[in-house]
Amino acid sequence: MKLNILDLGMCDYKKALDVQYEILEKVQNGVMEDTLILVEHPPVITLGRNATESNVLFNKSDLNEKGIDLYNINRGGDVTYHGPGQLVGYPIFNLKKNHGRSIKVFIENLEDVFIEFIQDFYNITVGRHDCNAGVWYGEEKVVALGLAVKSGVTMHGFAFNLNTILEHFNLIVPCGLSNMGVTSIGKITGQTINLESVKNELANYFLKIYGFDEIDKID
Repeated sequence: MKLNILDLGMCDYKKALDVQYEILEKVQNGVMEDTLILVEHPPVITLGRNATESNVLFNKSDLNEKGIDLYNINRGGDVTYHGPGQLVGYPIFNLKKNHGRSIKVFIENLEDVFIEFIQDFYNITVGRHDCNAGVWYGEEKVVALGLAVKSGVTMHGFAFNLNTILEHFNLIVPCGLSNMGVTSIGKITGQTINLESVKNELANYFLKIYGFDEIDKID
């Protein structure tokens, strides 16, 4: 079983969303293998299907003045932020063909990817939290998850805070959780994290935990 990895680098949110839909259709039709899109976005706020609009604390024109876009999208979850220094990943995975048809197991595996990676590379203990999916450092979230499943294939995915501008989370109530915080690997370690090295190493954890045999980096 092969995993394709497509690295879009720094890419506009709408353009990356269009790429997601193109690959989603190919994976649904069986003409493409499971694909993980890796990307870094300019500042953008997204609201999931179940989002409460009041969890965005500024109106759209104010956000635009700050250089931050706003999108309503079809993933699960509430409101989140993407921006420079954050590694975003969109796993377009065929649950029916390769992953036992279980979105619950898929999410648990996704959390395990980061729990193991962060422990191994940064010697930081992180884990799950009863209040919300994702990966947490105490009461602060370091990896946010928000997914959708279309005809048995996943889309949207994760946001991994590495060197993220954490002040931008003050523009929203992250994931609708007013009593919880957000952090980053850079803040915890006091270091600037190399995103390119994280991309390379993280791929191996997807291979191990999801049971892929090989990785193919595609253009």
